[in-house]
Amino acid sequence: MKILDRYIITTYLKTFFSVFIILMLIFVLQTIWLYIKELAGKDLDIMVIFKFLAYFMPKLIPLVLPLTILLASIMVFGSFAENYEFAAMKSTGISLQRAMSGLSIFIVGLGIITFFFSNNVIPWAELNSYNLRKNIAKLKPSMAIAEGQFNPIESTPYNIKVEKKSGDRNQFLEDVTIHVKGNDGRTNTTVIKSKTGELASQENSNVLKLILNDGHYYSDLNPKKRKDKNKKPFIKSKFETKIINIDLSNLNDVDFDEQSQTDKYNMLNVSGLTKTIDSLVLKYNDENEAFTKNLLTRTGISQKMPTRKRSVDTTEYVGPILDLFDTKQKIQLVDVTSKSMVSSKQFITTRESAMKVSKAWLNRHVISLHEKFALGFACVILFFVGAPLGALIRKGGIGLPLVIAILLFLTYHFIGIFALNSAKSGDFNPILAPWFSTLLMLPLGIFLTKRATADRGLVDFGGVIDPLKKLFKIKEKDAIDFKFLQDYNNEELINTITNFDTLNHDEAVKPKALELLHSRGLTSSDLRANGLNISNEYDSVEAISVNYKEHSKFTLVLYIIGIVLLILFFVFKNNKLLPLATASIQLSIISFVLYVVYYIKSIINTYQFYNQIHKKENKPSIGLLILGLPLYFVTHFLLREQMKTDLKTNCLESLK
Repeated sequence: MKILDRYIITTYLKTFFSVFIILMLIFVLQTIWLYIKELAGKDLDIMVIFKFLAYFMPKLIPLVLPLTILLASIMVFGSFAENYEFAAMKSTGISLQRAMSGLSIFIVGLGIITFFFSNNVIPWAELNSYNLRKNIAKLKPSMAIAEGQFNPIESTPYNIKVEKKSGDRNQFLEDVTIHVKGNDGRTNTTVIKSKTGELASQENSNVLKLILNDGHYYSDLNPKKRKDKNKKPFIKSKFETKIINIDLSNLNDVDFDEQSQTDKYNMLNVSGLTKTIDSLVLKYNDENEAFTKNLLTRTGISQKMPTRKRSVDTTEYVGPILDLFDTKQKIQLVDVTSKSMVSSKQFITTRESAMKVSKAWLNRHVISLHEKFALGFACVILFFVGAPLGALIRKGGIGLPLVIAILLFLTYHFIGIFALNSAKSGDFNPILAPWFSTLLMLPLGIFLTKRATADRGLVDFGGVIDPLKKLFKIKEKDAIDFKFLQDYNNEELINTITNFDTLNHDEAVKPKALELLHSRGLTSSDLRANGLNISNEYDSVEAISVNYKEHSKFTLVLYIIGIVLLILFFVFKNNKLLPLATASIQLSIISFVLYVVYYIKSIINTYQFYNQIHKKENKPSIGLLILGLPLYFVTHFLLREQMKTDLKTNCLESLK
């Protein structure tokens, strides 16, 4: 390893581990804050808390590691650029790619290690953390009952709610409500309400003793006869004092190492997920096949049909089918068909919900499988975003790099969350979802690496600001005002074009004067007849420019209509206005299809324009045209102003 590579890697690793430790501490504190309710008041041993944190720390790696790589890359390479270390490297012939080569090998290796980590360690952590949380939940609460919410007591049928607690030990209760579940463990068969109450049990007691005052007792009855059940009988009684003793001895008998569930999708490695996905796909297909057969059976097609009352001579019959049967058989057929349709509709509705659940469960397994591969790839991509970005912004340390890194990571993270949530519900491809945010960062990484390699700025502000100034008609301080041309007649305008130098006018007056003549209805042929020397090639250039303007206007209108209709589709869909939502999406699709057609026409006009004026190097890049497809409202104005400028330049050349 060369001295330069050793220096870069050593500097990067120092920053990397510092940032990693700080971010891990921040996310661990966030984890404690999120789960404080599950841990507080349980009288847990310190080793159990350490286990809890140890199991949750590997689950934080998919958040901490990509952010660490991005931030460390921006900080280190920004510091190199700020301290002119890159300038020194370039003076000796060392390019940015050469400086990144050693770190690139390290990052690729880290990505491979990350895959094995996410395939083995994270499922282990998910398994243990999930079961540890379940076991902690079984412990009796030493803080007894929380205010303003129902507190289910594990392993007992009691669910207790109090509005307010008071006293030195919070033992006095106000407005107590207790739900007691029946023998089935699901239905609340008994309700006890009292105005006041008291927790009379000792702190370390295995019995929760409740003394209730001034209340009522309601209990449902379950008679054997159906007639009596329809009356919904219940028992109601009033009490002045009632004592309830709840046995809590079983709640503390908890094995924290017990693993009651081991087959959840985020607890499996690649081989386990592959087997489970295959099983789920076969199960899903079998359920669909069984659903199809069941639906066919419900149609009654295979059942014996009633014998028709008369025979038909011809092999083809075009009349009403019911006319082949008598009145009794008609009633019988209509009744059977009606009942079959109602039954089939109910069956389809029920089955549709079950199929959605099965599909969502399958999608979660597919997402979990691809997340293991996508994490390592994301580490590599974010390095190639952060390293050249740091070299471009030329700032090290914590300030600006931290802000940029957080903004980029939040964009990356929230896009990923949106894609994953959409995939879980079936609205997005579950294979593409884990890769989506990373794939969006890939073009950014390529773009930044190219600009940093070419030693160009982060953004070419001139190429953006100049068209915007022209678009909003923002003039420079020394800009020339051509309003005086409005007072000229046609002959004076032609004379201005021909003798602009003798009249002490700027050359830029020629296109303005020519544009004004065209606006007054004079064609190029008319101007030639009046002695103005205009090349014939300019006519075709101007015609192409006019076609482009028409096509680009249609393109912009169709784009706006398509976007508005697409937004209305989501609005109508969320408000369950399905007919309007269907009409909106259909019209939106039509608008976008026409938009693509006119967009292609405008691109053809653009290429024809630059071929005609012999300036092929000014053609818009493929990247800009691809970007313009989803973001046409930006590229439309930029291209229009650029072509307007090039048309003026060609006009000047045609008048020479």
